[in-house]
Amino acid sequence: MAFSNFRLNCAVRVLLILGTVVLFVSLLPRGQYVTIVVCGVLIALQTRGLIRYVETTTRNLSRFLQTIEFSDFSQAPPRGPGGTAFAELRDEFGKILDQFRRISLEKEENLRYLQALVQHVGIGVLAYSPDGRVELLNPAVKSLLDVPAVRMLDDLAAVGPDVPDRLRSLEPGERDLISVSLHGETIQISARATELRQPHRTLTLVTLQNVTPELNEKEMEAWRDLIRVLTHEIKNSLTPLASLAGSIEQTLVSETECDGSQFPEKEKTREALQIIQKRSRGLLQFVDTYRDLTHIPQPEFRLFPAHDLFSRVQTLIAPQIEGRPLRFHIRVEPESMTLNADPQLVEQVLINLLWNALDATDGREDAEITVEARFNERSRPVVRVTDNGTGIEAEALGRIFLPFFSTKKDGTGIGLSLSRQIMRLHRGELIAESEPGGPTTFTLRF
Repeated sequence: MAFSNFRLNCAVRVLLILGTVVLFVSLLPRGQYVTIVVCGVLIALQTRGLIRYVETTTRNLSRFLQTIEFSDFSQAPPRGPGGTAFAELRDEFGKILDQFRRISLEKEENLRYLQALVQHVGIGVLAYSPDGRVELLNPAVKSLLDVPAVRMLDDLAAVGPDVPDRLRSLEPGERDLISVSLHGETIQISARATELRQPHRTLTLVTLQNVTPELNEKEMEAWRDLIRVLTHEIKNSLTPLASLAGSIEQTLVSETECDGSQFPEKEKTREALQIIQKRSRGLLQFVDTYRDLTHIPQPEFRLFPAHDLFSRVQTLIAPQIEGRPLRFHIRVEPESMTLNADPQLVEQVLINLLWNALDATDGREDAEITVEARFNERSRPVVRVTDNGTGIEAEALGRIFLPFFSTKKDGTGIGLSLSRQIMRLHRGELIAESEPGGPTTFTLRF
């Protein structure tokens, strides 16, 4: 309707101009100069009016298109050159602008929602451009890698020399496991990449997640399953052997008492059966010891002073310290520091660690053991047991928490493994730092 009015308006204006031109031409031979001048002025005014009419429409349409191009929807709908000819078109322009405003607001709301989601999600999200410029880095990455800010991907070399190259080498959809050492703790980070294509640029989006607890839990779960199967099968085989050996021994004793005879062969057989029975019971006890790895009770959390825990542990190991050239130190900073844990289970962990420390410092004239509690750089409570004993070889350091592995000749390989499981049940960690001939530190991180 509006375009029909526009065409009609233009046609009327053109006809008026043509009529005035015809009148102007017809007056020329008559010499009516005043009328001719008036007609000429009318022609000029009508032509100017037609041009302005068309240009105004074109200019308003251009403004409307620029509004869409630059997403500037704050302007009012363009007005026509006058009258009601463009009222319908102006209304349509207004509806379109309102629709674009709604779409723009929805996009902004979605963008703010995604930004808030990325900033608060627990998984680290990092996006970088092909030149290595980091475009996005959420707080989870900063907390995970302990970095305040990252401008370029190469800045992550401070976390690990190979981290930037490992991230660059990730193909879209590919996953990699990166080992990073932070504050004396080695963590495994799962990195997965995807590609984001935008009209004028391409970004690589990488998600980072600490999977060390999951990997450790899977590892210990596999060990527990193995131990459960082994102990079950071994015990099922040894129990009837021990029982049968005892029965045969009793039969031999009864026969000997009945006939009163003494046969060397019977004595040897009885001694052999006693050895079999004794050894079977010893193996059963050995198996029951390893079953402890699969029967750790769930912690009963409560708050208790760290100093009280250390005092109880010191009292328990006092008989082993007495008479030895050993200095035993207790440090708690602050003195009022409390732990939220199961005191009985944590006490068991400390006793295991102190027994190992006593073995490591045995024979040293300057033996020294320190037990301390404080808050670390991340304000997390930690307990450390440090000794100046013989230290641990690098190869053995990576295996000391495995079940059945021990650096001591008479060790069972259960103490440290059991201690680490107890700390994991506390949602914490037990880590070891040592070097041959140097001090050894075990850290309980809660």
